[in-house]
Amino acid sequence: MQSLGRHILAEISGCSFEILNDMAMVEEIMINAALEAGAEVREYVFHKFSPQGVSGVVVISESHLAIHTWPELGYAAVDVFTCGDRVDPWDACSYLVEKFNATKMEAREVKRGIMGSAQKQVANL
Repeated sequence: MQSLGRHILAEISGCSFEILNDMAMVEEIMINAALEAGAEVREYVFHKFSPQGVSGVVVISESHLAIHTWPELGYAAVDVFTCGDRVDPWDACSYLVEKFNATKMEAREVKRGIMGSAQKQVANL
């Protein structure tokens, strides 16, 4: 089935505490992950929590990348949603695993905007 986009839901673990707790570093890595995947970055916003953790989003022309970190657990929850065929969300995920010094990633891909499914959902409302 043809879809409008691909949405990767990634559980990235075994990451460096120092990296996941450094807002500037997480921001830079997320932006570069988008670029590595071939996306066009539009805007981004990140927030540092106390005592630890970072959340943020990178808005790309093709959709977005979002992250929430738990440095004390070495864990990051990441969403990479891309539309079209030009950008590969798996490239962004691979880049994140490398730069976070992760030991493990579990991820699944969800097809977004599948026309047959979307039409059925609207009919059931």
